[in-house]
Amino acid sequence: MTTRDMVDGKISGAVTAAGIDHVRLSYHYLDIGDIDGYGSLLADDIRVVRPDAPLRAGREEVLSLHQDSLVQSGTHHIEEIVAEGRSVVVTGRLTPQSASCTDGPARDLEFVDWFTLTDDSMLRGYRRYYFAAPS
Repeated sequence: MTTRDMVDGKISGAVTAAGIDHVRLSYHYLDIGDIDGYGSLLADDIRVVRPDAPLRAGREEVLSLHQDSLVQSGTHHIEEIVAEGRSVVVTGRLTPQSASCTDGPARDLEFVDWFTLTDDSMLRGYRRYYFAAPS
């Protein structure tokens, strides 16, 4: 990032807009199984926190999370993106790759992902939340 990208210590809209594009691309790359493409969007020091996997820190650990099928794969359907500064929040649904399960058709998983960006719009981290009714 250069000083022209900063306005009173805040991130420029161009950096945030590029970050939104990177977030959209990250889902696309995961959906088509392009781990190298996905890796090209990640900062070296990325941290990923998900309820369905152990904490992952660093590009190689995060790539192994998806490459080794440690989390459920499928197709992401983005419903809404809200962004400001270094934060990008996405609401959406994940349609599991498995078309059915023992109880009938697989159900979409509703999620919220909160991404943080580096000063040059790379993905520094994300935290995933799944919707689940209280028991």
